[in-house]
Amino acid sequence: MKTKTGRYSGYIQPFTYLIDLAIINVLAIYIMSFHANEIYYSIFISFAWFVIAANISFYEVYRYTKVISIINRALKQGILFTLFCLALEYFYSETSNQKAVTLFVVLALFLILAVKLFIYYFLRKFRVLFGGNSRTVVLLGNNTNINPLKNFFTENPDYGYKLIKVFTLKDHKKERIAECLNFALEKKIDEIYCAMEDLTDSQTNDIINFADNNLKTLKFIPSEKQIFTRSVKFEYYDYIPVISLRNILQDETLNKIIKRAFDIVFSSIVIIGILSWLTPIMALVIKWESKGPLFFIQKRNGLNYKEFDCYKFRSMKVNDKADLDLSSKNDIRITKVGKFIRSTSIDELPQFFNVLLGDMSVVGPRPHMVSVANLYALKVDKFMARHFIKPGITGLAQTKGFRGEVETDEDIINRVKYDIFYMENWSILLDIKIIFNTIFNTLKGDEKAY
Repeated sequence: MKTKTGRYSGYIQPFTYLIDLAIINVLAIYIMSFHANEIYYSIFISFAWFVIAANISFYEVYRYTKVISIINRALKQGILFTLFCLALEYFYSETSNQKAVTLFVVLALFLILAVKLFIYYFLRKFRVLFGGNSRTVVLLGNNTNINPLKNFFTENPDYGYKLIKVFTLKDHKKERIAECLNFALEKKIDEIYCAMEDLTDSQTNDIINFADNNLKTLKFIPSEKQIFTRSVKFEYYDYIPVISLRNILQDETLNKIIKRAFDIVFSSIVIIGILSWLTPIMALVIKWESKGPLFFIQKRNGLNYKEFDCYKFRSMKVNDKADLDLSSKNDIRITKVGKFIRSTSIDELPQFFNVLLGDMSVVGPRPHMVSVANLYALKVDKFMARHFIKPGITGLAQTKGFRGEVETDEDIINRVKYDIFYMENWSILLDIKIIFNTIFNTLKGDEKAY
C-alpha cells in the first residue's frame, strides 16, 4: 500500500527544486556579491535550504494540500533560512551586511512562494480544462459513509480525482468487495477509498493485502467518531513506541510563545484602539435604556475545564436566569441596544480583557457557560477534548456557521468537530484566516447573531 500519493507528478517536484535552486543562487550572486568566495557561499546556502525544507516538509505539497498550509510552511522556511544566513554571515564574512542578507532572503522566499503557488493553481486549472494530472478512484462502502467524499470528488474537478465507480455494501458484502477489487485491477484504478465502519477487521486486512500486492493506493474513510480519535502521535521512550491520541500543537513551547505573543499584541491593539473610547459610549447607551451594570460577567469553562469570569457588554435586562437559560431568537430579555450589539458582536469585545489576562485566546473553541457545558459534557461525545486549549473570542466553528444558539444536536456535534480539527491543525496563519473570516461574516451579517 502506497503511503504518499497525489503528488503534482514525478517530474514537477524535482523541477521545482531546480527553480528554487536557481532563484537562491542568482539572487545570492547579485545581492551578496561582496563575498570573497561566492562558490562556497552558494554551496552552503543551497545545502541549508534543502536541509531545512526536508525537516519541515516544505516540498510535501499534494493536490489536497490547503494554500494556508503552503504559506505556513513557507513562513517557517523563511524564518529558519534567515537565521542560518545571518549566522553564516556573522562567522563567514568579515564585511557582514545584515540588510543585504534580509533583502536576499525576503526576495528569494517571495519568488519561490510565487512559483509554488503558480504551479499549484496552474495544475488545478489544467485538471479542469484538459483532464490531465488526475487520478482515477473508486469508492467502497455504504452510501451514508461514502456520499460526502463522492460529492467532493464530483463537485471539485480541480483536485484531479476522477470518480469511476461506486460500490455499495448494503447487501452481499463479500461479493461486492471482490467486484470492487477486480474492477480496480482490470481498469487500472489509481486509488481505492473504503469506509472503515462498513468493513470487518478481516475484510480490511484482505483489502490491504490486495492493495500491497497490486500496487494500488488504498485510503480509508473514518466515521465521525473515528475522526475524533485518529489524530495520533508516535513517541519513543528509549526504543518503546508509545501512541499519544492527541497531537496538540499549542502544547509545544515555541507555539505557546507565538500564540501568547500574538494574543497579547492583538488584544492590546483592540483595548487601546477601540475599547478605550467605545467603553464610555457603551456605558451611556446601555445604562440609559436599562438599569444595571455595564458588563455582564459570567462563569465559563476554559483551559482544562477550569472556570473563569468571562466579560461581555450587557445586552439583556438584569434577570435571574442569565446564567441558566441560553438566549434565543426574539428573546424578550434582550434590550434594543443589546439586539444591535449582539448582531454586530460588539458585546463580545470586552473578552479581549480575558485574552490579555490569559484566560482566553483571540482564536479558539468558544467557551460555554458552566451549566450548559456540564450538560454537553455528558451528552456530546468528545466535548471535553476541546478544553485541552484555551477558549477563544472566535473560532473555526463560528466561521463555518456554528455560532450562537444550539438549536439541534447537530449544531453542537459539528461545533465540537471543528474545534478538535482546529486544535490538531493549529497554525498562526490559520488564526489570522479565522480572524479575517470573522470580520467578513460580521460585516456581511450573520443570521445566527442574535
